[in-house]
Amino acid sequence: MTPAPLAARLRVPSGPLFFPVTAYGPDGSVALDTYRTHVRQGVEAGAAAVFACCGTGEFHALTPEEYQACVRAAVEAAGGRVPVVAGAGYGTALAVRYARLAEAAGADGLLVMPPYLVVAPQEGLLRHYRDLAAATPLPVIVYQRDNAVLTPRTAVELARTDGVVGLKDGLGDLDLMQRIVSAVRTEAPGDFLYFNGLPTAEQTQLAYRAVGVPLYSSAVFCFVPELALAFHQALEHGDDATVRRLLDGFYRPFAELRSRGRGYAVSLVKAGVRLRGLDVGEVRPPLHEPDEDHVKQLARLIERGHALLEEGR
Repeated sequence: MTPAPLAARLRVPSGPLFFPVTAYGPDGSVALDTYRTHVRQGVEAGAAAVFACCGTGEFHALTPEEYQACVRAAVEAAGGRVPVVAGAGYGTALAVRYARLAEAAGADGLLVMPPYLVVAPQEGLLRHYRDLAAATPLPVIVYQRDNAVLTPRTAVELARTDGVVGLKDGLGDLDLMQRIVSAVRTEAPGDFLYFNGLPTAEQTQLAYRAVGVPLYSSAVFCFVPELALAFHQALEHGDDATVRRLLDGFYRPFAELRSRGRGYAVSLVKAGVRLRGLDVGEVRPPLHEPDEDHVKQLARLIERGHALLEEGR
């Protein structure tokens, strides 16, 4: 199977990339009906793609059985309207297992998390991603962050690898990303995809676009999709006034609030989804729920975001 269909569908984004949270019931088990609702609402709100069971979706906390059930539910809820990319990770053997579970569940592609625990050399990382790409027909997007940081040479080799279609950056080193984009452009030209995967990626997307990274994940889309969509449209159409208004009035304060607690890139987002009326439950350990006062601040910030949208109309 060629990776071209996924690359073609994401090359010119029509909306933010949606990373849904995973819903749990009162007993802590996965709540698939609520999860389907969450995914369906995101697709109907204008998401360009669904990235299921990734970082915001607590990939680390799901059993293989829960993971496959959630990916299948996301595929059902998306209904073929947008591609569904599933998370995969841990060591090579487990990453292959998750990839095959995602394939059986109907996913369109994989976002590969860093290998668990180890700090591997470039040769080991390259073999890891190549072995995974060879084991599944699903297109593979490599997630660069933490203990999985690529050199430009490794990125070129990955871009030449059948089945590897893109790189998502969660590191934030713009100098490195510029060198990677330049190296791939000159040594492995093609349709390689680049994603800004930093928390609250809207904060840095102006800079990422300048180095050749056009796509970005949007955690905010989980709980204020109308705001995330307005920002995306303003960015795409060069509406600098709206971009600045939303950055100054909403995104910067949200990023500052998010930085006040460990794990808030997931738990505060999940609290935001609950504030908007969908009970997706709490995060699983070792993550912890955000401070009650921080949730109140988030509620006020959501109100502020809506006011900013009204100002622009």
